[in-house]
Amino acid sequence: MSVYTRTGDDGTTGLIGGSRVPKSDLRLEAYGTVDELNSWIGLIRSQDIMQSDKEELIQIQNKLFVIGARLATDTDRVDNKEHLPCCDEDVKQLEKEMDKILADLPALTHFILPGGNDPVSYCHLARTVCRRAERNVYKLSQNVDIPHEIIKYLNRLSDYLFVLSRKVSYDTGADEIAWKA
Repeated sequence: MSVYTRTGDDGTTGLIGGSRVPKSDLRLEAYGTVDELNSWIGLIRSQDIMQSDKEELIQIQNKLFVIGARLATDTDRVDNKEHLPCCDEDVKQLEKEMDKILADLPALTHFILPGGNDPVSYCHLARTVCRRAERNVYKLSQNVDIPHEIIKYLNRLSDYLFVLSRKVSYDTGADEIAWKA
């Protein structure tokens, strides 16, 4: 399999199903942002964080590949819902992980400024990219049939990344700096 095909040199790209769309298409913005998010999560995973967190991030990265493939599919030509699922169980898994983490963290009593150390900052960067991905997928869903579970998953994932930032901050002894207006 060649990395380059030259078929995109005209400013278009192929969707799963064979149709071609301009690279400026909102669909590409949506799955491109999910891809960017996946890369940020890979950077978090490469940091010195707990192994259990790394394992959860691998599951999330695999799910983001599923979501990216769903978003890159021309559903007028291909039905891949069964092969590429994103469902309520995926959302519940994130909620379960957050509940487990939050049970061991001090209560949040104020807004906190992003930062503290590299791994915490990467969590915050991933969180903001996740929010952008969610917005792009929502915009796309106004014109293309997108399963609502994908939007819910991205929404919950941004919450998870915030909670993970707090956990990593706690685990590494980084200070959480309160926002002062």
